[in-house]
Amino acid sequence: MNKELEQKIDEVLSRGVEQILPTKEELKKILLSEKKLKIYCGFDPSAKALHIGNAIALNKLAQFQELGHKIIFLIGDFTGMIGDPTDKQATRKKMTREEVLENAKDYVKQASTYLKFDGENPAEVKYNSEWNDKVTFKDLIEISSNFTVGQMIQRDMFQERMKEGKPIHLHEFLYPLAQAYDSVVMDVDLEVGGNDQMFNMMCGRDLMKALKNKEKFVLMNKLISDNSGKKMGKSEGNVVFLDEDSNNMFGKIMSWPDGVIGIAFELCTKLPFEKVKEIKKELEKSETNPRDLKIELAYEITKVVHGEKEAEKAKEYFINTFSKKEMPAEIQEVKVDKDEIKLTEFLALSNLAKSGSDARRKIEQGGVEINGEKISDWQLILNKKDSGSTLKIGKFGFVKIKF
Repeated sequence: MNKELEQKIDEVLSRGVEQILPTKEELKKILLSEKKLKIYCGFDPSAKALHIGNAIALNKLAQFQELGHKIIFLIGDFTGMIGDPTDKQATRKKMTREEVLENAKDYVKQASTYLKFDGENPAEVKYNSEWNDKVTFKDLIEISSNFTVGQMIQRDMFQERMKEGKPIHLHEFLYPLAQAYDSVVMDVDLEVGGNDQMFNMMCGRDLMKALKNKEKFVLMNKLISDNSGKKMGKSEGNVVFLDEDSNNMFGKIMSWPDGVIGIAFELCTKLPFEKVKEIKKELEKSETNPRDLKIELAYEITKVVHGEKEAEKAKEYFINTFSKKEMPAEIQEVKVDKDEIKLTEFLALSNLAKSGSDARRKIEQGGVEINGEKISDWQLILNKKDSGSTLKIGKFGFVKIKF
């Protein structure tokens, strides 16, 4: 037996992994046979960028890719229109195909910091509208006949909604079926996802058995959770997007609670697993300053996404600006090519906000300053007299206004 291969497989099947179904032993046996598996994870474009939670699955897919397995990066342009009800206490707002595709336009570029999409054994990009758009009403009845209402209604968030008298819409029951059908059409051997996706992934396993009499493995990753048990994500407002500039990314990671340092090293970095284990031991020592290890964590994640040079600059920027309480030596200048501009529009232009509505929210929450003065009027118009002013947003974002 190839001991080196077995060691690599053991690491992939244990690092950041909460559970493997049907069993870890069965999956390991197949991997040791050197059979090449078809492995996928789906990403619904519910935001304009992938985030650090998505990076956990991307990192795991990359580990399998390094072992030589076939990876599918699935963009849920169909399922994204429905909206995954997982962990949601209210029905998601449905999205149009245009909105979903607009959100997803840079997903492959962002995912490429973890996955390889060219060269030897490239990951394949697929869109699930390719087959789900073609499902007829007759097809849907056939697919849904493999599940029961009891299966769907037992989900925790549906139980909570019923207790609170909140509605559960029929299309939310259909979401797990659409995700399950992805597995069948692509004929995958393994699906990777967070432990919060267990129900949806298990539906795919059930449907694969029913329609193809084939075993589909499910690998559930752990999630980054803060000290209160809340996961890091869009819904919780503590998300780090993969299109953040390096300074913002570094700074946001530094704002994470100390309790997530160890698991974040395990899930989101490319450090050797032995090094991660050493870091976890260091965290247990009373003389260890968690801030030092958090700086290393922020550096490692920023390095994966932006490269070593940008990570070094972001580290220096953070230390100078926030540890020494200094204004950064270099501040990005954002040029405006007209005589005046709405503040909300300027924030979006400078990538300090995702949209005008996001900019308005940040202003109303007191997160925007110009020359040290907090701005509360989201309707403020900037003009040439503001040229040369320094705008600060949150703890980490600085830009110079230039007309």
